Amino acid sequence: MTALKYSRQREAIKDYLMSTTTHPTADSVYAHIRKDFPRISMGTVYRNLSLLAEQGELQQLPCADGGDRFDANITAHAHFFCSKCQCVLDLDIPEVQGLTQIATTTFNGRIDSQQVVFHGLCPDCLRA
Repeated sequence: MTALKYSRQREAIKDYLMSTTTHPTADSVYAHIRKDFPRISMGTVYRNLSLLAEQGELQQLPCADGGDRFDANITAHAHFFCSKCQCVLDLDIPEVQGLTQIATTTFNGRIDSQQVVFHGLCPDCLRA
């Protein structure tokens, strides 16, 4: 892969994603980044998120509503999507790492990424 030219905006986007576990949308990233870069455009945020995902520096999680969420945790792990409040949570399931290793050794192709996703109600929505 070609080395990318350094960008303060891209670095700020990546730093923000690394500082949160909320799996923000592009709109949320834009709102946060605008505090430090008031002239940044939404297009710049989208391009940098796509570029970081292509480079393997973050995960892009497609959602049922057609939008995407972003996660800087690129280790093999599962996600939970709440069908009521739309939150996205990380699930700590050690077997996901093992599943990825098994798939890699038993498959005669190349696995570039994996996503294990669960859907249902989060604990807060279940209590409500």
